[in-house]
Amino acid sequence: MRRAALRVGSRPGAGDGPLLALGVPAALLLLAVAGWWWSARMAGDMTRGGMDGAMSLGAFVLAWAAMMAAMMLPPVLPVVRLYARAAAEGRAAPVPFFVGGYLALWTAVAVPGYLAWRELAMPLAEGRAWAGRLAGATMLAAALWQVTPLKSVCLRHCRSPLGFFLRFGGRIRRPAGALRMGAAHGAFCFGCCWALFAFLVALGTMNLLWMVLFTALIVLEKHAPRGEQIAVAGALTLAAVGTALLADPSILAALT
Repeated sequence: MRRAALRVGSRPGAGDGPLLALGVPAALLLLAVAGWWWSARMAGDMTRGGMDGAMSLGAFVLAWAAMMAAMMLPPVLPVVRLYARAAAEGRAAPVPFFVGGYLALWTAVAVPGYLAWRELAMPLAEGRAWAGRLAGATMLAAALWQVTPLKSVCLRHCRSPLGFFLRFGGRIRRPAGALRMGAAHGAFCFGCCWALFAFLVALGTMNLLWMVLFTALIVLEKHAPRGEQIAVAGALTLAAVGTALLADPSILAALT
């Protein structure tokens, strides 16, 4: 077990074959690019058609899955590469099972997201003040979550997931075990980021600027040397925007 752990935790790229070194990152990045393309298309459709609440559950889930692929696959790339090395050595099921479990967890969250979006679509379209204040309160909640102990636990997992890999042990050799591991890792990522996505729902539209900003924050807090300090800095920014929205809900139109 100790020897295997050392091999999995060794420097990425050392002894990797071309498929692992280039193929896995390229595949994930292509999925992310496809997610950004679809998100941009949906954002344009929503802007032209207005927030009339007419989007079906299926269409919303598809848009949500695209948004998840766009925003979450880039920050999860190092973890997938770590898993792919174990899979290449025959100690884990193929990579798509792990990634599938991860995306399945995030896609399941689309259902409550859809219900909230349906309720908020018309009030946001009509510019009701309470909808702007709700968005501000959601932003303040996101700021508060950034500095909670539970957020710190989830962030530490995402920044150093090796122990999590070892706890699953040989179970990830089976597809079902790999799916469960992907879903479990997705749950930690969800614990890190759920409040940011709640704000995106509160906006009532797929705003590409906020998606880019939140993706940058997620990547930096998970992988930058001072990621935990970056999370705190993000909390201060979120709190400032949330406070401004509570004071003047009309500025929500400018944010969307």
